[in-house]
Amino acid sequence: MPDLSTWELRDPLFLLAGLLAPVIFLLASRIPSRITYASLDLPDRAPVSLRVRLARLPAALLALATLALAVALAGPRTGDETTKIKREGIAIVMALDRSGSMEARDFVAGDQSVSRLEALKGVFRDFVVGGKAGKGRPNDLIGLVVFGTYADAASPLTLDHGNLLSILDQLQVAHERSESATAIGEGLALAVERLLESHAQSRVVILLTDGVNNAGEIDPLEAAELAAKNGIKVYTIGAGVNGYAPIPVTGPDGRQYLTRAFVAMDEKTLQAIAERTGGSYFHARDVEGLAETYQAIDRLERTEITELRYMRYQEHYTWFVVAALVLIALAGLASGTLLRRLP
Repeated sequence: MPDLSTWELRDPLFLLAGLLAPVIFLLASRIPSRITYASLDLPDRAPVSLRVRLARLPAALLALATLALAVALAGPRTGDETTKIKREGIAIVMALDRSGSMEARDFVAGDQSVSRLEALKGVFRDFVVGGKAGKGRPNDLIGLVVFGTYADAASPLTLDHGNLLSILDQLQVAHERSESATAIGEGLALAVERLLESHAQSRVVILLTDGVNNAGEIDPLEAAELAAKNGIKVYTIGAGVNGYAPIPVTGPDGRQYLTRAFVAMDEKTLQAIAERTGGSYFHARDVEGLAETYQAIDRLERTEITELRYMRYQEHYTWFVVAALVLIALAGLASGTLLRRLP
């Protein structure tokens, strides 16, 4: 049994044709169906037969057929709505500084001081999956490049954000002297190289560092020119204070102590990189500032969502057309046989 509550009419105005049903009934009933007798006594005394009682049945059948045709013309149907959401994702590469200065403990998470790298991990996780740093990026390809003295592609562009974050959790600050310098140009160039492999409509690098480019063969501004040439936008983030910061050191007894060390940050270069590529520069001095920075980037680089609605209909007018034809056939058959009327 079809659920009539889900039905609708394509052209409901055609239901007005149903008003012709009483007219059809009256016209069909006016066809002479009685024999004229010389005396009126005979019909009064004769019993009314079933045939006489059903004399107007053909007319009623034609009226019902008219109603069925009116409903058929109105186009009864049920709709099956299908929504297709087209999401144009963004390709994002996080270029993250893991040089020795990222061990500075000038960030506080909860009641504990944490390194700049550990603070970044939590904020970046919220940026990817949703939280204080943004609404999440479920439709975006995200990759990870890390750099110290050398740059390395830690994770390719991927939609598998769970695996990406597992790799992020395992990152450590480069403690070896040979690896703890800061090659900003190398890191940015590698991030741009990875994005050139993507065909995403929008490609973005988020470059986070707390230092000055002092390693590598590629100048940061040359890498910025490469990004700008290929339509890649770079958002730069300077993390931590520009000056003295507490950094843990290991004493002769094997225990760790905090000592104040000078950490220089080349904000001028970071600003120039952002300007040349159409991005923005942010300076995050604490965890809250870092989260606000990622929130701003999240708002600036949102995925375009286009919703297309397709409505597929199942037409039911044939049922009513068939019913009308059957009613007309029955009316004609009855009028020509059992209920045939004499002129």
